[in-house]
Amino acid sequence: MTDAQETPADSAAQSPSAAPAPMPVPLLEPGDGIPPVTADADGLAAVVTAFAEGSGPVAVDAERASGYRYGQRAYLVQLRRAGAGTALIDPVACPDLSPLAEALADAEWVLHAASQDLPCLRDIGMVPGTLFDTELAGRLAGFPRVGLGAMVEGVLGYTLEKGHSAVDWSSRPLPEPWLRYAALDVELLVELRDALEKELERQGKLDWAREEFAAIAAAPPPPPRKDPWRRTSGMHKVRRRRQLAVVRELWQARDKVAQRRDVSPGKVLTDAAIVEAALAAPETVEALAKLPGFSSRAGRRQLQHWQAAVDRARALPESALPQPGQTPSGPPPPRAWAEKDPAAAARLAAARAAVTAHAERLGMPQENLITPDTVRRLCWEPPADTGPDAVAAVLRDHGAREWQIEQTLPLLTTALLAAPA
Repeated sequence: MTDAQETPADSAAQSPSAAPAPMPVPLLEPGDGIPPVTADADGLAAVVTAFAEGSGPVAVDAERASGYRYGQRAYLVQLRRAGAGTALIDPVACPDLSPLAEALADAEWVLHAASQDLPCLRDIGMVPGTLFDTELAGRLAGFPRVGLGAMVEGVLGYTLEKGHSAVDWSSRPLPEPWLRYAALDVELLVELRDALEKELERQGKLDWAREEFAAIAAAPPPPPRKDPWRRTSGMHKVRRRRQLAVVRELWQARDKVAQRRDVSPGKVLTDAAIVEAALAAPETVEALAKLPGFSSRAGRRQLQHWQAAVDRARALPESALPQPGQTPSGPPPPRAWAEKDPAAAARLAAARAAVTAHAERLGMPQENLITPDTVRRLCWEPPADTGPDAVAAVLRDHGAREWQIEQTLPLLTTALLAAPA
């Protein structure tokens, strides 16, 4: 970082409750300039060597092309480390970054909203041993806004350029303004990490954060989503099983086309169009072409492809039609508890009130103190023994961390004794 960029006082790294910071300073250029994009084996080898010889934590970020390409793969990876500077890597040209991950195996990786980037990083061999999530740290510390730009401004006193987060990062070559934006995303990430670590330590929450970070790093990849077609926007309009079958067939047909073309499914056929076809169940291509989202200007072959999906749904026997809703894997919606199980409803009301109040005292979102799903499951089906050890075991089974159990166990054991009004 240049001397001109070091003007904000250290006091800008303030706690959420501190006095307002001085006017933020725009961060317009990376301190070392925009590095060239690494796009071949020799360049990657040089990056690996440089970062292996660097010191301290390494800032890591990735850019995807959501809304443009199929899936969530990375199209640019940014790193920065003391002694190594900043690197921009093209993971399309360099699809295996496991040598870089090995070189950084002993380093702490600093990411913002780690759970968003870890899946695409894992696909190219980048898996951290330890990490620091600056977004999660901000939540635990009680910052009201935890986006990267807001955190850099509120904690460090700089403003980052906005406007390129949703561009098509699969474009080649990447324009210089985009590369500048990408480099700036990691420019101050380690400094932000250091300031947040001090704030968490001041609040007595640093050990809690470390438990959270360790859980993120150790978490396995999520399993494939069951019946992803049920997440089609507008599904609340679709009530009949035959209509559900049309949604399913069109969704699956669209997904195959999108995957083959490597484009976002929404660019192939919109969710709204799928729902319209499900409600109308057209019998001919001509009828389909009149529906919103199925332009009559589309090629007849394309329309026939969608009509074939509708026809498959129309031809299914009743026994093969999907059920209106997925079988719930947990408790029913809380709004139904008072009627189904008044005692459970009383437990949940007491637990929610106690957890919310304690989260406010700690200055953090309630869902970070303990997940609402964990509370619901405990209150709906409490253990026969509602003593602290048994309740702690249930919380642990549902994935609660030890610090969360320590903070909420007295509250939840008391709530389990609540009686219906």
